[in-house]
Amino acid sequence: MDDISSKDYVIIDNFLREELYFEIKSFFLGKLPNFKEAGIGAHSDNQIDSAVRGDFTYWLDRNRDAHLKSYWNLLDETMHIFNRYCYLSLSGYEFHLAHYPFGGHYDKHLDQFENRNNRMISMIIYLNDDWQPGDGGELEIFEKDDSSFLVEPLAARCVMFKSAEVPHAVLEARKSRFSLTGWLLYQPSSVGKLFV
Repeated sequence: MDDISSKDYVIIDNFLREELYFEIKSFFLGKLPNFKEAGIGAHSDNQIDSAVRGDFTYWLDRNRDAHLKSYWNLLDETMHIFNRYCYLSLSGYEFHLAHYPFGGHYDKHLDQFENRNNRMISMIIYLNDDWQPGDGGELEIFEKDDSSFLVEPLAARCVMFKSAEVPHAVLEARKSRFSLTGWLLYQPSSVGKLFV
């Protein structure tokens, strides 16, 4: 909580216990045939532009995907901790599985829409076994001074950051790159600035 409050982001290795990691990874691989090309923009403004974004996604639903109970419980606990220590009044979340195939990337952007600003915390959990330098798909995080650094998409690593404050990009993948990505939400769309 101190890191995300002061630096706007936090990186946590071994975020998932081994049993839960393999449960999610197995679910992910089983759903790959159902992934759809991801677009940019919200709802009616959503459009496919592979020059900007080249991943495929499968949106999770707590009722439909109820057998991921341990994962949903982890999200509930994470949201509770943010509410307790950062007073964010988070009341929901939306998550998807993301597959970046060879050549897939996502240009620099913020995880916030102009006409819908209720995403408070972005959360990425990587599902890449045996990732090696040169495999690509690193997360590039841009600091306030316009410098940037790379985060390797290592298995069970979690990255969380303020959705409206941290520009980021996904570098071109040189092999399939898997993640579980989503947002902790403040449901009303009129939410103000985070951590004022």
